[in-house]
Amino acid sequence: MKYIEFDNSRKFDVIPLGRAAIDFNPVDVNMTLAESGTFKKYLGGSPANVAVGLARLGKKVGFIGKISNDRFGDFIINYFKKEGIDTSNIYRAKNGESLGLTFTEILSPTESSILMYRNSIADLSLNVDEIDEEYIKNAKAISISGTALAQSPSREAALKALEYAKKHNTIVIFDIDYREYNWNNKDEIAIYYSIVGKSSDLVIGSKEEFDLMEGLMTKSSSDEETAKRWIGYGNKIVVIKHGKEGSTAYTNDGKSYNIKPFPVKLLKSFGGGDAYGSAFIYALLEGWDIMDALEFGSASAAMLVASHSCSDAMPTVDAIKEFIKKEKAEYGEMVARV
Repeated sequence: MKYIEFDNSRKFDVIPLGRAAIDFNPVDVNMTLAESGTFKKYLGGSPANVAVGLARLGKKVGFIGKISNDRFGDFIINYFKKEGIDTSNIYRAKNGESLGLTFTEILSPTESSILMYRNSIADLSLNVDEIDEEYIKNAKAISISGTALAQSPSREAALKALEYAKKHNTIVIFDIDYREYNWNNKDEIAIYYSIVGKSSDLVIGSKEEFDLMEGLMTKSSSDEETAKRWIGYGNKIVVIKHGKEGSTAYTNDGKSYNIKPFPVKLLKSFGGGDAYGSAFIYALLEGWDIMDALEFGSASAAMLVASHSCSDAMPTVDAIKEFIKKEKAEYGEMVARV
């Protein structure tokens, strides 16, 4: 059953909105940031990673965001163009705002952390007058990152994009994408997350992220209660992730579908969520069953956490299918299915 109907006459498949940044991942793994001396530069930022993931899977992708007006900004534009991502709605900061920088720490395959520099940041300076109605009208879906809601004027720009999407029946995907930087308090998080969550068609996040979104509604709720709440607001699919414990997709016909991670030799514990999201969205665009979409997303995530980078390692359709085939040959047909 297809839970989301996309308008296949639209020019773009998906247009993510939010941050494009730079990741510096340590070449010296199994060391603290204080000890690491060599880093490799990659494109980063969850919305940007999702855009690259979808482009690698053969989808026509755009992007809405703001970047620094310097060589790092050039790096983002050049990277997107190389991947075939439309850059016509990426703007340059005019007041010296910087691109976000993320330094990652890989202490062990299961113990990683990130250090973000996000002061006077370019992506949060996206203005409402930089949201193009026609651009959103020509997309099957937009994907709004929760981080874009952390500060003005970016939050108003994101909400304007949301309004245009609803006006033109463009599917709204809400990737909660919580980062503690730039938020003032939990009430603020709950207010702005819930505005988008109540107007989206598909919402994806960890249970902790959903708890933040529900902060003004309830002190605690089960996964089932959470899914019922957001489906009640009009979402067709709610995906709740639990990391190494797997994830569950709840649908508006009262069904639920569970998936667990594929066995893989971990290198790091971050980046899998963006690969999961892009592959899951790809499968929905292709009209696949929910379980097949979850399996595809889980496989892509497993491939990413076994790789040094996020954006550079985003796999193709054939690569994911080959990975699933090999995993099932080794571990059995139901290796990731609950």
